[in-house]
Amino acid sequence: MSFFKAAVLGLVSATSVSCTNMSTGLTEPLESYSAKEIYDQGGVELSNANAEDAARYFGEIERLYPYSKWAKRGLIMQAFSFHKAKDYNSSRSAAQRYIDFFPADVDAGYAQYLLALSYYDQIDDVGRDQGLTIKALQALQVVIERYPSSKYVKPAQTKFDLAFDHLSAKEMEIGRYYLQKGHYTAAINRFKTVVEDFRTTRQAPEALHRLVESYLSLGLKAEAQSAVSILKQEYKNTEWYKQSTALLADEVLAKDTLDGNWLSQIYRQTIKGEWL
Repeated sequence: MSFFKAAVLGLVSATSVSCTNMSTGLTEPLESYSAKEIYDQGGVELSNANAEDAARYFGEIERLYPYSKWAKRGLIMQAFSFHKAKDYNSSRSAAQRYIDFFPADVDAGYAQYLLALSYYDQIDDVGRDQGLTIKALQALQVVIERYPSSKYVKPAQTKFDLAFDHLSAKEMEIGRYYLQKGHYTAAINRFKTVVEDFRTTRQAPEALHRLVESYLSLGLKAEAQSAVSILKQEYKNTEWYKQSTALLADEVLAKDTLDGNWLSQIYRQTIKGEWL
């Protein structure tokens, strides 16, 4: 069992006993208390949903008893408490110090996960600047690659996929805006980014369909056929494929008459990024 899990369980038990005596906080100067007493008070504050006060107590251990085992325990609990308080910058700072001081510790993976969450939990809508999303992806990837045996790898992978999909959705939002405004070349660039860089996300089929719309708007029939070819190969059962073939009905040969070898060649070229 990692220290963090044991610490949380221990705090639940300890605070249930000490809450009566310490619920109003430590009244004497903190220097007069032991590291464990300060640590326990941090647990009391957590149990009372006073995450900011808890973080303050856990941080004081690092200041007053920097080389004690309680300082180490307090540091990761401080990162946890700051995150509970939604003070993401402070949580990230505490988590990074833990990683720097104890890189091989069993809870280093959790510290890295908290660091990633400090970015991830601020991803609240597609319309915001996506710098936080990119930082979340980078930090989550560190959890996955550097701490493969950590129990936080699985939730990190799940959040990585969601953040990746979120980033793809942002590209689609911008691409649709350009398409609506008639800026077809700019729209094509956005949709191609989704197809080439975010092929595993749920936006990929729509991106291909929007490419068909954009290419046909510019009179680029061969390029539109290329996009439909990929839809047929990978997303034939989607509504986007049906809509794209309908768009081509008055422009190019029906999909059933397209030569199979030609389709295969176009598909390979397109996947390689050699857009015709």
